[in-house]
Amino acid sequence: MASSRRPLLFALLIALSFAGAQALASAKFTTTWGSPESRGMSFKGKKVATLVISEDLSLRMSAEEALARELSARGIDGIAAYRQIPAPELKNPDAAKRWFERDGVAGVVALRPVSQDKVKRYTADVWSTPYYSSFWGFYPYSWSTTYVIGGDATDTVIVVESLIYDVATGKLVWAGVSESTNPKSLQKLVADIVKEAAKKIEKR
Repeated sequence: MASSRRPLLFALLIALSFAGAQALASAKFTTTWGSPESRGMSFKGKKVATLVISEDLSLRMSAEEALARELSARGIDGIAAYRQIPAPELKNPDAAKRWFERDGVAGVVALRPVSQDKVKRYTADVWSTPYYSSFWGFYPYSWSTTYVIGGDATDTVIVVESLIYDVATGKLVWAGVSESTNPKSLQKLVADIVKEAAKKIEKR
């Protein structure tokens, strides 16, 4: 797996280009963490800001709105952070805190794209090649290279960090890292992340 560290918005941008991808998979959380103090805590019926860490305003707006819709569908009053915090004050924590407190925001759900990786995918054609038809033909080949003959198909795996904060205390409530393979669209990516995160949180 060859990892490419790009600006944080790259992982979400890449999602928009996979409408015709062959292999589609929902987000799968590989790691999660929940604060012991957060057990029994709920943001239902409360205002929660959605924040997507990206330098691209149009991308941020789309993703934050999609995230807000997903939260609202679950009984939470989701509101996109770009609607609350003026762009010049976005990176100032004191200013952001004032805007959140002024608007009565109880929590913040933040998504931060971490990376995107290109991964070789095996296809059935690989075992019909001459290299695999005979053990004695395969034997020397297997020691000389790890290149997958016929494995031109690739998947794009996007890694996103999801964080939930309590505004009143400023403390981290829940965190998780998810992997999504060839997301169909930005909206689908966000919906899958929220759906899977909800399952993980409800289990606690």
